Amino acid sequence: MSDQDFSPSLEPDRYFTVEPAVSDAPPESPIPEPEPAAPADTPLVVVAPAEASVVAESAWVRAGREVMAGVKTLVSAAVYATLIVTFGFQVARVDGLSMAPTLEDHDRLIVNKLVYELSDPRPGDIVMLYYPLNPEKMFVKRVIAKEGDVVRIVDGHVYVNDVPLHDDYVPQEFRSHDDWGPQPVQQGYYFVMGDHRNNSSDSRHWGPVPKKYIVGKVKLRWWPLQDAKIF
Repeated sequence: MSDQDFSPSLEPDRYFTVEPAVSDAPPESPIPEPEPAAPADTPLVVVAPAEASVVAESAWVRAGREVMAGVKTLVSAAVYATLIVTFGFQVARVDGLSMAPTLEDHDRLIVNKLVYELSDPRPGDIVMLYYPLNPEKMFVKRVIAKEGDVVRIVDGHVYVNDVPLHDDYVPQEFRSHDDWGPQPVQQGYYFVMGDHRNNSSDSRHWGPVPKKYIVGKVKLRWWPLQDAKIF
């Protein structure tokens, strides 16, 4: 390559006039000016979607809650019933006629188990007790005499401390004609008898009952309804 290839040109300078370019595209839209900001004390309102403001519970969730509420109610009732039966009252049914005519076969009773935790049985009380010869069984009898009393029976007539017992609740046809005693009731025991004197197994046959075997006092016969009675 020779040096002549880089020699400066001897032609005078040429000037070109450049015209503005013309385009077929539409003119650009003007850039909008920003709106003025709201004053600082102007409250802003935020509109949330409707589904975000309302929490809809499904039918299954509501049903589940209702079931749980029902279960809680039943459990509470069972606990209260257990406490009442254990410490307060008990429902019992009469089997047999040893307390007739005061109580008949299949009568339903409410027994107050708390009363003898606070006081002692008294003569005349109708009580529910464990059968001394077989504590798995329970009897209903009437208290005739308490500890320290002397009981004597002559031809079916009962005497406590030589005083005739007022037992008008025993019909003549239900009376017995046996003799028993006299015998004192030992400390902590009670002499009990059935109102159906000639059809009752009681203290005349198996002796007085210890207080710890007396479960409670019969307070109410609630069935049959027509014969309901408070004792």
